[in-house]
Amino acid sequence: MAVGVFDSGLGGLTVLDAVSRRLPDVPFVYFGDNAHAPYGIRDAEDVYKLTTAAVSRLFDAGCDLAILACNTASAAALRRMQESWVPKDKRVLGVFVPLIEALTERQWGDNSPPREVAVKHVALFATPATVASRAFQRELAFRAIGVDVEAQPCGGLVDAIEAGDEMLAEALVRSHVEALKRRMPHPEAAILGCTHYPLLQGAFQEALGADVKVYSQANLVAESLADYLGRHPGMRGPGDASMFLTTGDPGFVSDKATQFLRRRIEFRAA
Repeated sequence: MAVGVFDSGLGGLTVLDAVSRRLPDVPFVYFGDNAHAPYGIRDAEDVYKLTTAAVSRLFDAGCDLAILACNTASAAALRRMQESWVPKDKRVLGVFVPLIEALTERQWGDNSPPREVAVKHVALFATPATVASRAFQRELAFRAIGVDVEAQPCGGLVDAIEAGDEMLAEALVRSHVEALKRRMPHPEAAILGCTHYPLLQGAFQEALGADVKVYSQANLVAESLADYLGRHPGMRGPGDASMFLTTGDPGFVSDKATQFLRRRIEFRAA
């Protein structure tokens, strides 16, 4: 009954931690493509090839449903995968859906025309590839009108997080927030559009100010997944064991993951 969770590196562990707490009886198989991280500086074709290879490995591990806990993969590869690659008996879902549901206060299955929503000025912090794809703006436009989105590509932030350099990461957050505020001085809401960024949610909130609502993905994805599995219980695959897979060095990745989640995590070679 396993479900797969994929990320380009360690950021998806924030999602894994949330979904594991929300669904403690579900085995999760986590795949980190650490050897090729970060994805945020790669072109769309490269991201597509790497993502399909990773999801294939999750299918092999007994997962019928895979969550792309990587915004870059969700932005650059998901639509193409769903249209022409995913087998009929499998499902691949991205992480934009719960964010947009929360921001627009409407369900994904609501196909009514776009309407005005309460939030008018939104800051989006994401990797350069996610920003370049404009996938968030495109999906938001299907559901809401009159929302001004200012996107800030956060170059270097994922690398700093993956390296465990907290001081550099917090300095980069302040720099990126300052750069965005020069273009949008008073955002009402901020989207942390990378699953690494919740690890620095406090730094983002401090730099943005207490009056800005910061949307982080992990808990939103967990609630959305619980709802989805409740409606589609057959998508729990035949796998019966939780595991952590990586394309990187298992020992190094295990140590970094343990620092992230503050509990011992053991990766093995994918």
